[in-house]
Formats: sequence, C-alpha cells, structure tokens
Amino acid sequence: MKKLIMLVLLISLSCKNNVEDKVNGVSFVSSGDEVAQIHVNPVLDIHANYAAIMPFGFIPEADSSELIFNSERQWFGETRIGAKQYIEMLHKNGVHTMMKPQIWIRHGEFTGNLTMQSEAEWENLEDSYSKFILLYAELAQETNTEILCIGTELASFVKNRPEYWNRLITEVRKVYKGKITYAANWDEYAKTPFWNKLDFIGVNAYFPICERQNPTMQTMREGWQPWKTKLKELALEVKKPMLFTEFGYRSMDYAGKKPWLVERNEEKVNLQAQADATQVLFEEFWDEDWFAGGFVWKWFMHHDKVGGLADNRFTPQNKPAESVIRKQYAKLHRYNL
Repeated sequence: MKKLIMLVLLISLSCKNNVEDKVNGVSFVSSGDEVAQIHVNPVLDIHANYAAIMPFGFIPEADSSELIFNSERQWFGETRIGAKQYIEMLHKNGVHTMMKPQIWIRHGEFTGNLTMQSEAEWENLEDSYSKFILLYAELAQETNTEILCIGTELASFVKNRPEYWNRLITEVRKVYKGKITYAANWDEYAKTPFWNKLDFIGVNAYFPICERQNPTMQTMREGWQPWKTKLKELALEVKKPMLFTEFGYRSMDYAGKKPWLVERNEEKVNLQAQADATQVLFEEFWDEDWFAGGFVWKWFMHHDKVGGLADNRFTPQNKPAESVIRKQYAKLHRYNL
C-alpha cells in the first residue's frame, strides 16, 4: 500500500513539474521616468503575472548596419539601467518579466524589411545586433528575468542569415539560463527556422480575422479557426508551447481586418469591437494545453493619462477591454505540452 501511495505521489509531482501557469502579460512601454509603485498598481489590478520590458536600439534607415543602443540620448526605460530598474520593481511586486529588446527604424519603418546590400554590411549588422542582444541577455541573467526574447519581427534578417541566428542562440545560452523565445510576426512565424532551439514559439498575433466594420463575436471566432489550426499543428510538431509575444486590437471600426495597423487613422472609435475581439482571443486560446499565454499590446506606465473612451489606439487602459483582461487574468490557467 505504501509503495502504491509513493507511486501516486511521484506521478503527481511529475505532472506538476510539466505544468506551468499561463503567461498573463502586458507589454510595459518604456518611459523617460523611473517606475514607482503607483505605476505597478494598475498592472496588479488586472492580475497580470508577467510584463514585457522593452529596451530599444535604433537604426537610421532600413539598410543601415549600425545599431545605436544604451545611449544617454534615449529614454530612461529604453536603456540598460532603466530596464533593470523596471524589472526589479516588478519583481518586488511578484510580477515576472520577459526581456524583449527591440529595434526602431527611423520614421517607424517595418523591421521585417531590414536588409543589407553586401556581405560586409550584413556582418557589421550581425556584430552590432549581437552586442545589443547579449548586453540584455546578461542583464536578464543578472536580474533573474524569466524569459528573454532575442528578436522582434525581423523576417528578412532571419531569412537571409539563418546561420547567424543559430550562432546567436548558442551565444545567448552561454550567458542566460532562463527561457528563450523570438517574436515572429503573424505572417512570418511559419517560416522561422529555429523554433526547435528555443523554449517557446513566439508570435505577434495580429492575424486578420474579419473584414466587417462592426463584427460579431461569432464572426471573429470563425475567422480564428484556420489560423488556430496552423498554430496548434506547429506547436505539436515542434513540441514547443506557443506564446503570443504580442496580442491586441485597436479600439476602432474594422478592428479585426488589419490588426497590425499602427498609423494614425481616423477610423471611428469602437470600444466594443476591441473588447469583443480580446474576449474571443481569450476563449479560443487560453484553455489550450499547447498555448502558454501572451502579452497584451500595449500598457503604458502612466495609467491615468492614457486610453479612455475617445481613444482608438491599441492600449486597453481605461476602456471596456481592460475589464475583459482583468476578468480573464484573474482565472488560473495552465499549459502542459
């Protein structure tokens, strides 16, 4: 009888070791200010257990090979010292973190098009990018950051230089012992060649799900099905959990048509569309064993000064979508792949 009880306990412990809580995260936008408790409280209020910290590197043009980062000219939160302060403050409050260094190309050009014109330029970019990522990999290790994202929406860079990315992953593993992912754009993830070397399949989930101006939840749910099937197939094939490194919708008409749009347009504010689209995403993914969770795009530090009922941008802050997120994140969900 004692042997049977011991066997049951061992099986139970083994299962627990393979089951982890979902990432209920926010993309915590960098600021010129230090993070104080008043800035963390709204994150706690929606029951978020993770925050993505995003230090930035800058490139003058889409064909430039030199990355400028950790500069005195940058905002506090975009630098190493700022990222460290953000992480320590969030950890103090029991919020886990994902380090997510990102590139900004002048005029907001899409990073997926970053392409060099010669071998020398590619090698210079690789050297510069490695210094950028390894700086923050070392910081992630120093601060016991739980996840490190080694790149965001760099389709052309990945396609043209696959050997470099394999080397970079190896170098990162030497200095950082936590879990690693890469944030592939929604139309890039299926062609990303190194998922088997990472801990999560990272996807920025701006999938087009509906072209209607004011879609119903059922219409959006139907729009998700082909994408969901492909995401699940990849997760099971690679045997890695799927993580939405970014997800979210703008609070405007046609919210599900081109969810990746960032330019300032005059589409009518539609708070319900944002809330409904967010609810549908939660219902479709958060109960799936192969799905690890995700990070809402995006969450600003000064909660009382952003979002609101007249805003058609991404943030859910001070909108009905915030209540949807709060209710979802209050639930206990786990994944087990």
